Amino acid sequence: MFAFSTSPRPLASRPPIPQQLKERAKPVLSASSRTIEIDPALRSLLPNGSFQRGTTTTLFGPEGSGATSLGISLMAHASSTGHWCGVVGARDPGVTAMKELGLDVRRVIFVPHPQAGWADAAAELLDGVDILLLCPPRNVPHAAARRLMARAKERRSVLLIRTVTPKQWPIVPELTLSLTSASWQGVGHGDGHLTARRVAVTVHGRRGASRPVEQWLWLPTRQGTVREAG
Repeated sequence: MFAFSTSPRPLASRPPIPQQLKERAKPVLSASSRTIEIDPALRSLLPNGSFQRGTTTTLFGPEGSGATSLGISLMAHASSTGHWCGVVGARDPGVTAMKELGLDVRRVIFVPHPQAGWADAAAELLDGVDILLLCPPRNVPHAAARRLMARAKERRSVLLIRTVTPKQWPIVPELTLSLTSASWQGVGHGDGHLTARRVAVTVHGRRGASRPVEQWLWLPTRQGTVREAG
């Protein structure tokens, strides 16, 4: 669902997220639960194969690399098992593609055009969702990054940050996923149709992944899903 209009018209300030949405999007697990499970095809990307609540993960990759799709895929299993999720700043949500990746869009709050209020929108949603995917529009000030990471830790939510370059997020997170290579299948000599994308994800971070590890994925497969690639 959308927190407010998806129109990209200029806004003097970000409209508030309706209170009924924040009340409805309550975490379905108690604060004592420490992890959130993800799609089995992606478990090799994370230490212990699941998200630790209260942590921040950054997703780096140029436009078209699949970084946003990876963020959606990391939320998909949680949404399908009853968790509420949020997406802030993804201007073209691509609902059909998201559903093919396994996302239950009935349990996702989209804020596609937060304008200058993107940090406030993210902070508000962290009060009620289990996983939040944030696509900031520019380099993030250190104070804003620190505030959001602290809010995620306090609320025991998972914060995913999708940026084009590492310098856009000024604080080292618990985990970093970098999309270093991407190639499409099916283009032939320029007269074919795109059918599947194979991407390389380099994983490094402070929690059990001190040495970078490379993992190949189909993102998406020919069927629009995600799975490991040889």
